[in-house]
Amino acid sequence: MTDTPLDRRLNAFRLDLADARLEGRVEAARFVAGRPARVAVPVLDMRNAPRTDAGLDTQLILGDAVRVFEEAGGFAWVQANRDSYVGYVEAAGLAAPAAHAPTHVVTVPRTFVYAEPDMKKRATAALSLGSRLTIAGAATTRGTDYALTDSGEAVVAAHLRPAGEVFADYVDVAEMLERTPYLWGGASAFGIDCSGLVQLSLCMAGRAAPRDTDMQAATLGAPLSGDGLRRGDLVFWKGHVAIMAGDDTVLHASGHAMMVVREPLADAIERIARLYGRPTGFRRP
Repeated sequence: MTDTPLDRRLNAFRLDLADARLEGRVEAARFVAGRPARVAVPVLDMRNAPRTDAGLDTQLILGDAVRVFEEAGGFAWVQANRDSYVGYVEAAGLAAPAAHAPTHVVTVPRTFVYAEPDMKKRATAALSLGSRLTIAGAATTRGTDYALTDSGEAVVAAHLRPAGEVFADYVDVAEMLERTPYLWGGASAFGIDCSGLVQLSLCMAGRAAPRDTDMQAATLGAPLSGDGLRRGDLVFWKGHVAIMAGDDTVLHASGHAMMVVREPLADAIERIARLYGRPTGFRRP
């Protein structure tokens, strides 16, 4: 996604309490204190104003940790622990921190939560790749293994991994999300934008990444000349990013196709150049 106003973003790797971007938003003492919370719904929209019709900046997913600085009118102004992004979320989507850290993470694009450990029973929610849960038990029904959450609900065990296990190749993760619908500000497997695809895929490989394209272009890995690009390298345009999926193809959440697509790099460069210019940089994360 392209830049959002600076008063809604913090650098993903450092927190400058003297930053004038926060002036008038919240007193420093309250900002430092805040209070911890966690996302308790499958996907929680983070907006640029405390209204449901305000622009979508990004999304948080189940299990994400945040700090709450202000709460009023049904909205909370929060900072995501994962990337320091700040914005407004509906307060009803937050809960107090769990007694124990999440034990497992969803490692398939999407999965269901069931009221009981039986896929023929009622599904109570759908979860995105990267969602984090606390698993407290196990059950098997008709040969299918289920993980039981601390709330007593069930998830197919094969769709989870222990929280400490990560993917070796982040491009493998991005490839699982091919044909996911494009959503401006989207950061889940239900809908995603270009920088959200990069961030979520790297996160599943155990690697931190900032949220927005400009921050990724400035901080991720090492810059490249653009020659000899290989799988996993990033190609940046103004306000857009694509992942090299091979020697001559890219995978990206495309606003042109309105989904995550794979296409020849040369075709992407030619098409994007007509509206937004040629690539502005290349990096190896």
